[in-house]
Amino acid sequence: MQKRKLGNSNLEVSALGLGCMRMSFGDSPVGDKQEMITFLHAAVERGITFFDTAEVYGPFTNEELVGEALAPFRGQVVIATKFGFKLDPIKGPSPSGGLDSRPERIKQVAEASLKRLRVESIDLFYQHRIDPNVPIEDVAGAVKDLIQEGKVKHFGLSEANAETIRRAHAVQPITALQSEYSIWWRTIEEAILPTCEELGIGLVPYSPLGRGFLTGKIDENTTYDSSDIRSRNPRFTTEAIKANRAVIDLLERIAAQHGATPAQIALAWLLAQKPWIVPIPGSRKLARLEENIGSVAVELTSNDLSEIERAMSQITVVGDRY
Repeated sequence: MQKRKLGNSNLEVSALGLGCMRMSFGDSPVGDKQEMITFLHAAVERGITFFDTAEVYGPFTNEELVGEALAPFRGQVVIATKFGFKLDPIKGPSPSGGLDSRPERIKQVAEASLKRLRVESIDLFYQHRIDPNVPIEDVAGAVKDLIQEGKVKHFGLSEANAETIRRAHAVQPITALQSEYSIWWRTIEEAILPTCEELGIGLVPYSPLGRGFLTGKIDENTTYDSSDIRSRNPRFTTEAIKANRAVIDLLERIAAQHGATPAQIALAWLLAQKPWIVPIPGSRKLARLEENIGSVAVELTSNDLSEIERAMSQITVVGDRY
C-alpha cells in the first residue's frame, strides 16, 4: 500500500483510509461485532493504516469497536475521531440535539474518546461540524491545549468553509480537512481546495463513492431500508438515478480501458487530484475493501483525466447531496 502525508504535517497514512461508521451505526442491519473486528484486522493486514470514527457514531459504539479491534496494532495505525455534537455521556444524543463545541465539552469528549479508543493520544481530532455558537478560535484553542498536554496529536475540521479554515489555522495549524468530495460532488474545488493547498492542509474526502452510487451497482430498482440515509436522499430517487446514469457510463468507459471497476476509477480520480488527498470509503465486506484498495494501483493518464473533465462538464448531476 502506498503512503501519503496529510498536507505539510508529518502525519503519514495509507493512500486510502477506511470509514468505519457503518460497521456499528447507520444503515440497518449494522455489522456483527466479531465479524467487524475480523474485518478491521483484515484491513490492517492489507496495508490500511488510517481509520475514521466519531463519538456520535452509535453514539460511542463505533469508537469502542475501533478501539478494541485496533488495540493490537497500537503505534502502527492512525485513528481519527470527532467531537462537536450535543450528547449525554450516558444516555447518548440529548433530546434537543444540536451542536456543542464549547472548549470544556471538547476536553470532556477527548478524555472519553481516549478511553474508548484505548490510546494514550488521539492521532487526529476533528470538529465534526462547525458550531455557530462557539468562535472557531476558541475551538482551535481548546484543541491546541489538548495537543500541548499530549492528549491529541493533530487537529482537523470537517465541512468547514475557507474563511473558517483560515481563522482556525491561525490559532492551531490544521492537519486535515474532512469534506465530501467525489467525481460528482466538487463544490469544494472553488475556494476550499485552494485554501488547503495554500496552507498545507490535507484533504480527507468522505463519501468518495457517492454513498455507493459510483460503484455502478445501484439502479432505479434498488430499494433501501427506512434506516438507510439513501431512502431520504434526493440523489437516490428513481428519477435522479436514471438521470445520473451518465456518470456511471463515463466511469465504466474509463474502467474498461484500465481493466478496472467504476469504483476504482472514482477513487483513482480522487487520488490523482492532489498528492495530499486521502479518501476514506466505508466498507463492511472484504471483497469491496479489496476492490477499493485496487484503486491505488490504477494510474489515470492525463488523457483520462481530460476525458473525465470534458464529460463531467456536459453532465448535470440531478439531486442535492442531502
